[in-house]
Amino acid sequence: MLSLNREYTKEEYDACFKIIGECIEHARLPHDPRNANSFREMMSLMLPLLMMRHRRIPRAKWKDKATPNGKRWIEHAEEDMSAERFQHSMIGYSLNYEGSLCGMAMTQGTRERVTSIGIGAKQYAVEPRGASIASYVESSSHKFTTLEMSAITALSDDEAMLRRLCVTLALKNAYIKAIGQPLGFDFSRLEFDVPNQTAKADGDQLSGWEFRIWRVKLGVARGNELVQEFYECATAFFRNTPETKFIWHSTQKELESWVQFINIDQMIRVIPKLTA
Repeated sequence: MLSLNREYTKEEYDACFKIIGECIEHARLPHDPRNANSFREMMSLMLPLLMMRHRRIPRAKWKDKATPNGKRWIEHAEEDMSAERFQHSMIGYSLNYEGSLCGMAMTQGTRERVTSIGIGAKQYAVEPRGASIASYVESSSHKFTTLEMSAITALSDDEAMLRRLCVTLALKNAYIKAIGQPLGFDFSRLEFDVPNQTAKADGDQLSGWEFRIWRVKLGVARGNELVQEFYECATAFFRNTPETKFIWHSTQKELESWVQFINIDQMIRVIPKLTA
């Protein structure tokens, strides 16, 4: 997970844009330094580069590939390993950015398995800014089933209601990324019964999936002010097991066993090394 905990500069934007052009062949981004979403997308796209550098694998020794529906995976140079090891060396990944948070979920194995992974996040924030939580929930009702809306509105505390909404949307986001659906997918086709930890798609029970859910708190500099931001995050991964499992990570110790956090300064410092 990457925290954009401060504003970026024009020089930092240009450095990232240059790396994207040199190292990520499938990215076709216009040069737009004033567009914060453009910078967020570039920082997300650089996360696989950072991961492979941490694995000490030179950029020339791996390829970034995609399935017909856009699910991405990394393939190592085949001549560097045995056929058996090569088959199980594929790295599937999914990227997401939301507000000041960029994320990547990854897994390693055979190509057929690793591409069924997705990551989603939803910030604790109402839209439009200043709206009440109750009105925001109501305006978002088209994204939920009747059961989901009942589970959200049954909560008497506004903060709990917003959290349930964010958890549900993060799970839906993660799932549609895992199955390779495009933007604009009808969220109401999915049903996540969070209290009972079950999930359906088009009315059919999902089986074989693992969903991990966790919360992120960020301190973000806005001018001279430090603002606290909160996010609900989720990953979806198809494990082909008889049941679907929900795993909740509620403590920092639990998270540190499988989630790594960096900030914008750490990413900027390593940029010159990402092409090696």
